[in-house]
Amino acid sequence: MKTPITLLFGIDHPILGGGLMWLSDARYVAALVNAGCMGFITPRSYRSDEAFSQALRDCNELTEGRPFGVNLTLSHRPEANASVPRWIDAALERGVRIFETAGHAPAALIGTLHKSDAIVIHKASSIRHALSAERAGADAIALVGMEEGGHPGVNELPTMLLGALAVDQFRVPVVLGGGIGRGRQIAAVLAQGLDGVLIGSRFLVCEEISTHRRYKEHLVSCDEHSTVRLLHSLGNTWRVLRNETARQIEKVERAGVTDHSAFGDLISGAVTRDHCYTNGDWERGMASLGPSIAFARRIEPLQAIVAEMINEARESISGLSSMEQE
Repeated sequence: MKTPITLLFGIDHPILGGGLMWLSDARYVAALVNAGCMGFITPRSYRSDEAFSQALRDCNELTEGRPFGVNLTLSHRPEANASVPRWIDAALERGVRIFETAGHAPAALIGTLHKSDAIVIHKASSIRHALSAERAGADAIALVGMEEGGHPGVNELPTMLLGALAVDQFRVPVVLGGGIGRGRQIAAVLAQGLDGVLIGSRFLVCEEISTHRRYKEHLVSCDEHSTVRLLHSLGNTWRVLRNETARQIEKVERAGVTDHSAFGDLISGAVTRDHCYTNGDWERGMASLGPSIAFARRIEPLQAIVAEMINEARESISGLSSMEQE
């Protein structure tokens, strides 16, 4: 199943695993790479530069030298980006040449990475911002619709509509993300003329994700109504698991609050990491999650999830071909 994105990254399948905060570690990213996909380690998940460097070494060993990527998400607050140059240096030193960028004003970052002959895919939630990243030199684009778990921006367009609007507007390969968790959807994205998919939530129940089993067991019980979009009032829309923390945040928002400080620990990433992901208390924390979790029905190796998706995608593509009349 070759597309411009598989050729760009040297992978077997047109599937990218987006950088997951706290969760895109060496074991998970290596599982993606070894399954024929591309994954991105998230340095923001690590407590120190040394821990991030160790993750790079571990991933290189687990993939037996096969290429993997690093996620660089830029904040709109300059002070929050102080570590980015060190992360780049550490990644380049370990031989990483594939980067996923996201966030505010990526042009300078893309230019810096290109000086080291790196490949850059930029993630955006609007066609306008994606085109700007392409002009800045991005080698590929990941467009995410409103169904994306985590931060889909202020975008109100569904994933497939966004993809249909994007076709023929870009010179570089484009992948589509948000709400994708079945092989049939991969076939549909390719049928639109796009080059692959970006998947996050569907992979959260794989054995290689380092969250508590109790949390994964809850995820396999979720349906398409188990997520909610919050923090519109802060201009920082976040799609998360519908849990007790989400209900409390909804209550604060309904009161008309527009100040981050009013939410306190409710929006703390460390709370999600320590209570939900580590201890399995799924009611506590803002756990990024999209509605594609509805497709997850068991905890299993990532390789098995990918194989099922690819087989289904091929069957769907074959079905389309058989509809053509001679």
